[in-house]
Amino acid sequence: MNAVRSAHRSVTAETIAIGSELLVGGRSDSNSIFITEALGRLGIEVRFKSIVGDDQADMVQVLKTAVSRAGVVIMTGGLGPTVDDCTREAVAKATGRRLARRKAALDGMTARLAQWGRQPNKGQLRQAMIPTGATVLANPVGSAPGFLLEWKGATLVSLPGVPREMEAMMMESVIPFLTEQLTRSPKSRPQPIIRQIFHTWGVPEADVDAQLLGLIPKGLPVDLGLLASPMGVLVSLTTKSGGTRPVSEDLLSSLAQEVRVRLKDCLFAEGRETMEEVVGRLLHEQRRTVALAESCTGGLIGHRLTQVPGSSAYVDRGAICYSNQSKVDMLAVPEELLVKHGAVSQEVAAAMAKGIRERAGVSVGLSVTGIAGPGGATATKPVGLVYVGLDGGAGAVITKEFRFHGDRSVIKQRSSQAALNLLRLWLIDRGRT
Repeated sequence: MNAVRSAHRSVTAETIAIGSELLVGGRSDSNSIFITEALGRLGIEVRFKSIVGDDQADMVQVLKTAVSRAGVVIMTGGLGPTVDDCTREAVAKATGRRLARRKAALDGMTARLAQWGRQPNKGQLRQAMIPTGATVLANPVGSAPGFLLEWKGATLVSLPGVPREMEAMMMESVIPFLTEQLTRSPKSRPQPIIRQIFHTWGVPEADVDAQLLGLIPKGLPVDLGLLASPMGVLVSLTTKSGGTRPVSEDLLSSLAQEVRVRLKDCLFAEGRETMEEVVGRLLHEQRRTVALAESCTGGLIGHRLTQVPGSSAYVDRGAICYSNQSKVDMLAVPEELLVKHGAVSQEVAAAMAKGIRERAGVSVGLSVTGIAGPGGATATKPVGLVYVGLDGGAGAVITKEFRFHGDRSVIKQRSSQAALNLLRLWLIDRGRT
């Protein structure tokens, strides 16, 4: 029985991220978020997420568990040419199917490598070995083919772990397949799972929770979620699948508007938009340019801003001024300020912002100086003390003090977010005048 023909299991799914590097902190799994959103639009709810290392026996066990509780199982990773890439072998062993070199897989991989001026080596030829009975899924942007098969009433999908490749194959092959399967049983087709995301900054998770108290009427099949991170608190509204009381778009829109009203002082973006994208959009709309003077963030703000396509239109330059001498040489920060107040002070933050703005000749200068730790603290200046400075010319100078907690990496992330948010608020204010 096909998974999407089962009334109970058709709306449930599990993602399996494969790779030992995901277990030891070398890399995080971001694929499951994309998969969950894509399946949700079909009404397929991801109920479980598993991560397993490059051990074939462990992978077999995880697969067997997954198909016992989910109608759609999507694996990512382990399809490369190296010896630790054994997803194909694990699926073959779990399902009792043999591996065979498939012409569609070989031809697609060979053609892709030829575009790159390469020929498949012995390891890459392994990538064309696909479990018998499986449908080969073409990879439109990479060389590793994927595959799809039915096993024990579940739809089992194997995709590369590279996000760009996985996303293309999901949208071009997997989603159309699942849509067709669901269309065959229109009466039992689940309602789409709709998720709206809101991003906040500067307010603790507990305070966000308090502000949203009583938002969801009792019995309404909508989940309110909160997730705290160094970049702020993410708030989500998610409709539940299989509910007896469907949620109309008007009702969900009404809830979303209430979230905006309640969180108006800390809400900076919705959906997938990031802080740097918001700031970039405002700079572009107002035809302003920015230059950065970074100390404790070490160029992180500049990196984030320039990750946005088209940022060359508004990002002029960035200076990493880590030492006191660099602040004097590169930004003309008066030495007496450093002696009197120290590098981590609002006076120096203001001077850094002014110095970079004047030297670059831009609309606004943005600076950050602080103690990221774990060392460097004093009795009056603890780890996590950060000052952000903004100079918009004509006497428009703003400085703000922050006291962050966390390790060095977290403090740097929070400092970059605080600086970008200060710039965002300044731009919004300028846009009103």
